Amino acid sequence: MISFKEALKLGGEDIKSLKADLKKRIEETKNINAYISLDEAGEGVPVLVKDNINVKGWEVTCASKILKGYISPYNATVTQKLLDGGCSLFGRSNMDEFAMGSSTESSCYGRTLNPHNHMRVPGGSSGGSAAAVANGSAIVALGSDTGGSIRQPAALCGIVGMKPTYGRVSRYGLVAYGSSLDQIGPFARSVEDAALLYDMIAGWDKMDSTSVNVACEAVAPKIDKNRKMTFAVIENYVEQAGEEIKNSIKAVIKELEAAGHKVIYKNLLNSKYDVAAYYVTATAEAATNLQRFDGVRYGHRAECNSLSELFVKTRSEGFGKEVQRRILLGNFVLSSGYYDAYYVKAQKTREFIKNEYLSIFKEADIIIMPVTPSPAFEFNSFKEPLEMYLEDIYTISVNLAGLPGIAVPTGYDSHKLPTSVQLLAKHFDEQTLFDAAAVVEDISAFKNVLI
Repeated sequence: MISFKEALKLGGEDIKSLKADLKKRIEETKNINAYISLDEAGEGVPVLVKDNINVKGWEVTCASKILKGYISPYNATVTQKLLDGGCSLFGRSNMDEFAMGSSTESSCYGRTLNPHNHMRVPGGSSGGSAAAVANGSAIVALGSDTGGSIRQPAALCGIVGMKPTYGRVSRYGLVAYGSSLDQIGPFARSVEDAALLYDMIAGWDKMDSTSVNVACEAVAPKIDKNRKMTFAVIENYVEQAGEEIKNSIKAVIKELEAAGHKVIYKNLLNSKYDVAAYYVTATAEAATNLQRFDGVRYGHRAECNSLSELFVKTRSEGFGKEVQRRILLGNFVLSSGYYDAYYVKAQKTREFIKNEYLSIFKEADIIIMPVTPSPAFEFNSFKEPLEMYLEDIYTISVNLAGLPGIAVPTGYDSHKLPTSVQLLAKHFDEQTLFDAAAVVEDISAFKNVLI
């Protein structure tokens, strides 16, 4: 499989040949259901785009019935940057409906399968992007991460997935789920390729009010896998993880120490509040953001006899069960009498979580912890929604704090499923994050075998 770095050096006929090879691979692996459609925009190196990122002239549905037929009239800032940088946009990837999920099971297009084991989930919500990169039907891909939706599927599929600092990459043209949490980021088969794609999309954007105007230099040319750093291990997270994950991370820690890096141990003892704070915040913002999908302006419109019936019937028909559940939760926490008790308290908790991380960064360059409690789980493994929500227990606090994070594959477990480690850095210190990721990638010597 050609790397993104190598592909960027190709010209005319070689690019055409590359796209032809990818189309063949997409057809060979269509049972994975990673692609919603194979669309093309531009003439450069092909990049797969998650179905919640706008591309002019493409149908953009967020894997939801309610947006079927919506044709985007504009490019998101990230897709325009890719086109300007000599890339082409090459298909829409499957996802959990409106990015609400951890398994890519809630899509109106059907579920995506994990390339390593078709009985297992690829993760979510960016499961299509992760699965496509993992099985070689995409060189690189874009995803979005609200509570782990890049890092978790990357970990379960055995590839690199990176969430930038909140505000580092423009959200303009991303269909919003949680406006204070969402970030667009890259999927790739190597740290360097992820860094190259990140460099193309990062930077301040006047079109996005949440974009932060701070210095943004290219990280890929300066990646240093020989840099010595201090790694802070979140010990209670590691010990709480499943045995296979725990052992893989401990092996990485041992190799880091052997390579001359300093390792210290810390605990995040108040992590029990993370899930509550996240789902109060995320559902409240989702309920607000999804108010616009009512059958009036675009997308699915139910047949009915009155305006009130139009709203109710359209939203009942258009939204899946998980989206409806989160809208209801969000409206509840924002309702009169509950706003202070839930939403305001969640924001105070969020600030506390951020400060906990910042205190650790006073002693360490990088925080190291699991991405998920276990490798890829089986479809229909959970009876209750809360069980699924707890799969994101190690990723959601990173979004609450606005920190950059990356999932780096480390090996395979006894069932031949990928294992990974999660690395975090200070706000806007993506260079250190990619340096650390290159260090871990080098010492683990993980090789993702195309399925």
